[in-house]
Amino acid sequence: MPEVLTPRAAEQLLRPHRKSATALGAMLEYLHETGRGANIIGDGQRQVTGICLDSRAVLPGDLYVAAPGAKFHGAQFAAAAMQAGAAAILTDMEGEATASALGLPMVLVQDVREVVGELSALIYGTDVNCPELFALTGTNGKTTTTYMIRSVLRALGRETGLVGTIEIAAGDTPIPSILTTPEAPQLHGLMARMGEMGVNAAAMEVSSHSLSYKRVDGLRFAVAGFTNLTQDHLDLHGSMEDYFETKAALFDLERSDRAVITIDDRWGVAMAEQATAAVWTLASDAANVDADWVITNIAPLGLGHSFELHGPKSQVLRLNTGLPGDFNVSNAALAVLMVLASDVPLAELQAALDASNPLTVEVPGRMQVIAERPAAIVDFAHNADALARALGSVRSPVPGSRVIVVFGATGERDATKRPIMGAVAATHADVVIVTDDDPHGEEAAPIRAAILAGARGEIAAKGLSSQALEVYPRAEAIAAAVAMATEDDTILVAGRGHEVFQEVMGINLELDDREELRRALLLNGFRPLGQGADSFDSKDEG
Repeated sequence: MPEVLTPRAAEQLLRPHRKSATALGAMLEYLHETGRGANIIGDGQRQVTGICLDSRAVLPGDLYVAAPGAKFHGAQFAAAAMQAGAAAILTDMEGEATASALGLPMVLVQDVREVVGELSALIYGTDVNCPELFALTGTNGKTTTTYMIRSVLRALGRETGLVGTIEIAAGDTPIPSILTTPEAPQLHGLMARMGEMGVNAAAMEVSSHSLSYKRVDGLRFAVAGFTNLTQDHLDLHGSMEDYFETKAALFDLERSDRAVITIDDRWGVAMAEQATAAVWTLASDAANVDADWVITNIAPLGLGHSFELHGPKSQVLRLNTGLPGDFNVSNAALAVLMVLASDVPLAELQAALDASNPLTVEVPGRMQVIAERPAAIVDFAHNADALARALGSVRSPVPGSRVIVVFGATGERDATKRPIMGAVAATHADVVIVTDDDPHGEEAAPIRAAILAGARGEIAAKGLSSQALEVYPRAEAIAAAVAMATEDDTILVAGRGHEVFQEVMGINLELDDREELRRALLLNGFRPLGQGADSFDSKDEG
């Protein structure tokens, strides 16, 4: 089981080793220069060496950010922050009323969240000294594309960083990932730490949550990329239009110098039209003559594809990726164009692509091939569009072969997508096995019922020959899929990808889809990739 870090220990991993001090008076001066009202109560010469939003993670010398939250105001935890060594407090008028009795100097602003990112940049020096940043947003494909960007940058000889769903890494040093995008103070501390370690370029996933909650404020992106927009996270945004507007903020010239935007759907077209950063558009359809860059000449190459990118002034790039799925062609094209947009010469980029095949990179839990006969794949697809793309890419050409999919839906998230996912699965798979994803605090049975209703309704309405089954818990569903498979079939286990815990009513249960799939394959006489038939030791037998 992975080591569980305390908030303070985790925070230390996201800080530079070298500390520099910033006086509260310098922050006040900065805020006034940028047109924000602010005031200091107490010693304006007090200096801070860090900044933190979580009272449990405060380190000595920190500026504690006491911001209003969904349930509590951060000022209610200011005493704990002071006890941990906080040197001063950043808060609003409500926070002042609560924390003033502590006697710590305070920086008072009208909107705390509005200034946290920029003050973090000032404290950690990332306003002037930061790795070149490549930002990825969109509903699907962010993780894979960031891995590809990092791989291409490495092929060009850059020292790289990565911030994303699966991991945070500075060079080859992993750092425990807390959120898809950390809070603004953590992110700026991390960038300062990466700079200390010689990292000069970093690829980062930027979620809609991080934009909504201002986690990336204060950072400047060299290139921002857009994959696609499909229904997801409507529990936060309420509508696709609001979801779009949140994403669109990344492509404002105030945040990003340049943008590469995939325009395969109407949302991409709208994104390119609304962006104020300098834009290149990308299309996977050669008929889309309005795109700056177009993917052409796609051909199968092992499990993946070779293809070309044709751009302005007859520019051509020749690429290949070993990752399965047509959507990974789009991901690879986007990654390469984002690097090209950072002023890398085309000939130098082509030479790096030819020399090391950097677009064939294993991304944990993203179209990860566990076995070839039967084809057994684990993918993170957890919404209808991603599920359709994954299922559409895995069908074998062997006559009579079947696609068997195992998936569920996350609890306490957008419930409207559940029957839609069921219908998509019934359309694209021969056998649909509905099970549990991460129910969180929601009862699992109604979630399964909603998915099954969508699947069985689609089968009945369209006279499909597919079948929909309910099997739980999840490990048993994976075992059932393998037990019914032949060597020519394909098994897709979707929804959780790289995750190693399943949260059920507040309890984290150890569950890794990849390991469950390997175990089931061996028990049924199949051979997972990279393992012999006797590769599980006694601890795996119960």
